[in-house]
Order: sequence, then C-alpha cells, then structure tokens
Amino acid sequence: MIGRAVRGILSGLLVGFTILLSALPATALESFARSSLTVETAGGGKYRFDVELAETPAQQAQGLMFREKMAADAGMLFTYDRPQPASFWMKNTLIPLDMIFIGADGRIVNIHANAVPQSLDGVNSAGPVKGILEINGGMSARLGIRPGDRVVHPVFGTAK
Repeated sequence: MIGRAVRGILSGLLVGFTILLSALPATALESFARSSLTVETAGGGKYRFDVELAETPAQQAQGLMFREKMAADAGMLFTYDRPQPASFWMKNTLIPLDMIFIGADGRIVNIHANAVPQSLDGVNSAGPVKGILEINGGMSARLGIRPGDRVVHPVFGTAK
C-alpha cells in the first residue's frame, strides 16, 4: 500500500513537472549585459533608460519574448556592427512595445508605437539603423519622443 501511494505521488510530480516544462520556451533563455542610455528630445527632455543589450544573433532572436512586464524606465537595445535595414515582429512577446529605430549618429529615424503582442506582422525601419530601442508601449508618446530626437549611448558615439 505504501508503494502504491509513493508511485502515485511520484507520478503526480512527474506530470506537474512535465506541464511546467511545456510552458517554458524550447531553448534556454539568453542572458543580457546591461547599460543605460538617455533620449534627448527636441523639447529639452532628457529621459534615462536602463537597458539590456541584445548584441548576439541569439540574444536578438529572443529579445523581450516571454516577458510579462517591464519597468517604466527599462528597455532593450538591439545593436548592429554597421547600419542596416531592420525588421522586427512580436512573436512570443507578451507586452506592447514602442520600437525606436536609431541611425548611426544616434538620431531617431522612426518609431513604431504600441506594437501588438504576439503579432507576426513585420515592423520595419524607415532606413538603415545601427540600433533599435524597445520600451513599454505608449512611452514614446507620453515622453514626447519623436523622430529626429537623439539617443545618447556609446554604440552611437554619442556618450558624454
């Protein structure tokens, strides 16, 4: 009788563990270095964000997937070695995001506001970019961040 009870408990634990594993991504999640940057607006605003850096292809493929929330002053900065056209989607991304496309000189090329979670629609840069800053959806409008504003970070050679 004790053997049957132990087998039942072990079986239940195995089923629970299997369900937990199936809820996780198929591969291990990447880890990201951290940095900070400032967005300087034409209206004189200076907004600091603590960002994770998506530098490798694996980090860039994962991005902010599977996140259920993000702090108001947080984000992710995707960087390229050289300026290039960029296209993103929101597969497995659970929160709305503003995607800020940044030229090599640190100037904002274009912004896609409130990208729809889980959407497979492409979100494209309006030209070659050296980086993309993802922040919480709607934050660009709230702070008055617009194309032509400047992102201050070493990757753009604009750090002070």
